[in-house]
Amino acid sequence: MPSYIALTYTVDVDWSDPQYAEEMKDYREFGEAAAAVIRGGHALYPSATATTVRVSGGKGGDVITSDGPYAETKEALTGFYLLECADLDEAVALAARIPAAWNGAVEVRPVLEFGQDS
Repeated sequence: MPSYIALTYTVDVDWSDPQYAEEMKDYREFGEAAAAVIRGGHALYPSATATTVRVSGGKGGDVITSDGPYAETKEALTGFYLLECADLDEAVALAARIPAAWNGAVEVRPVLEFGQDS
């Protein structure tokens, strides 16, 4: 069965902060309801904790890191779910039930498994 990643984009906050407990309840409820197809997933710490990595000159070049995300936006990548669904239509229907879709966005992409024919 194909796998899809559902990337959640929401306001850039620390979801472990108690003030977001009610919203996290919605995510837990989604996780319980969709447990049969969820193969993994986590919330991410705020984008300020990110480190962007580049290699100057390509493979074997100098590793350059910078604090923060690659780009600043109103909404940030704040989490993901790895879903195993029959097809894209099922993955999209499930993504619409992720709380991030209600006030932000959920990007759904098919996963290309390394070492397998695509």
